[in-house]
Amino acid sequence: MKYIAALDYDHLDNGVFLTSLARSLSQQQGNSDLRPIIIHSDSEYTERIIQTGVMRDEATVRSIKDLNNRLVALFADEGVSAIGLNPYQRNLMTKQNGTLTLDHSFLDTLPSQSVLLLSTLVQNADEDKIEPLPLPRLATFLFEELQADELFLFSKSDESEIFTNDKSESDLSWDTMDPKFRENQIPDEFNDFSHPVRLATARDFNQLPDLGQTTAINSSKN
Repeated sequence: MKYIAALDYDHLDNGVFLTSLARSLSQQQGNSDLRPIIIHSDSEYTERIIQTGVMRDEATVRSIKDLNNRLVALFADEGVSAIGLNPYQRNLMTKQNGTLTLDHSFLDTLPSQSVLLLSTLVQNADEDKIEPLPLPRLATFLFEELQADELFLFSKSDESEIFTNDKSESDLSWDTMDPKFRENQIPDEFNDFSHPVRLATARDFNQLPDLGQTTAINSSKN
């Protein structure tokens, strides 16, 4: 199973969540059938950099770079082999005329047994600068470009009790989702999302490829 999991703004500033996720990824590494791709943007850390007098655009880029390094180190502490990349590096991902492109040949050289950790920083070829993408856009682009099997979001509450065994996979869709569920469980960046996803918790993420403890959210009809 090749999957993409998105680490949203709030979860990236939650040390307990990140440690739990790292432990789950460590347990996954014994399964050669899993190919994890973790993506992330920035966190509250950006605001702390801004408070030192750095402009927001520069602070955002610095924050994302630092987070990528910190996550690799955190994962390593839990025995997870991870390759951290900011996709502007080696022009892995470029944006030109509003269109994203991915250098598949470079990705193919990376060891498949390692977790691939990608930030949202891409190369804007039109303006010759590094630019952060919205996390949902990166998620959908990579899902389609890499022909991934699953896209995971993490519950805002990160409480496994929200998932019940008698819940049909077809019970939830972006169109008909209960507003309270959306408010309490869906990361803020994905409030307007419409792509099929699975909602998971860090604690139960170790059970992949078993999807029993995840909740499927189907795509919008429009």
